[in-house]
Amino acid sequence: MNTNIQKPSDSENKVIYPELSYNLVGAAFNIFNTAGYGMSEYFYQKAFAAELEQNKINFEKEKFVRVDYGNQNIGKFFLDFVVDNKIVVELKVRPKIGYVHIKQVTNYLKSTGYKLAILIYFTRDGVKYRRIINAL
Repeated sequence: MNTNIQKPSDSENKVIYPELSYNLVGAAFNIFNTAGYGMSEYFYQKAFAAELEQNKINFEKEKFVRVDYGNQNIGKFFLDFVVDNKIVVELKVRPKIGYVHIKQVTNYLKSTGYKLAILIYFTRDGVKYRRIINAL
């Protein structure tokens, strides 16, 4: 029996940006509790921006990001939100999130170098979210 199992270090177990993450998810719950389900993604984005402004949280909306391969531009992204120049926030109105949505946000993280994205989706049953870490 191998007893040389290495425990993760404290830094590996640490949640990154916990307070800011909590505030961002809380903003989504405030929106859902006030407006409910059934609005368009555009409405939820406007409401999310209003929540961030009200809570004096620094953000950029629809941030343009170039995607380069070597010296050549091969595409672009528009991120829903970049909060405090740390966290990418992507909002969706979906019954559930699939691989394609997680892959989308993972590509955002790889292209920007940000460490964390929060994928928030508004469903008939309430707000759901996923924290996605940039593994690189």
